[in-house]
Amino acid sequence: MTPQTEELLAAGRQRAETTPMPYSGAVTPSEAHALLHANPTIRLIDVRTRAERDWIGRVALDHAQEIGIEWNTYPGGAQNSTFLAELQAAVSTEQVLLFLCRSGVRSRHAATLAAANGYPHSFDILEGFEGDRDTDGHRKTVNGWCVAGLPWIGA
Repeated sequence: MTPQTEELLAAGRQRAETTPMPYSGAVTPSEAHALLHANPTIRLIDVRTRAERDWIGRVALDHAQEIGIEWNTYPGGAQNSTFLAELQAAVSTEQVLLFLCRSGVRSRHAATLAAANGYPHSFDILEGFEGDRDTDGHRKTVNGWCVAGLPWIGA
């Protein structure tokens, strides 16, 4: 790994020391973007539903780096019982994995499950793709990947 990659991952690990996390750490959207561009072996695991990715938007990445595995299924919202099997089929336990969802909740659960099942380089992307709701209940205005001005493809 490059020095830049190591430095960014160290920042994520430091957050896990400050606020205990059951996975490797957490990175900001900007750090995640920099990591993905610095190292083509790093994978972004987008745990939103396919409908969210298709209708709301997705991270603009080489499709080899972005893997969509639903944490909850659509429609209905039931937890995806094949999540771990899909992850195991898609990535190696040695890869750095960056988990992303809408606001950072499902991605934390996914990173926790991955870390507990032999993926020691599992990181949550803080704030998620759309970020927190503003005072009017809208997303994409407070924080997250989109608000950070990072590249994404709209619906």
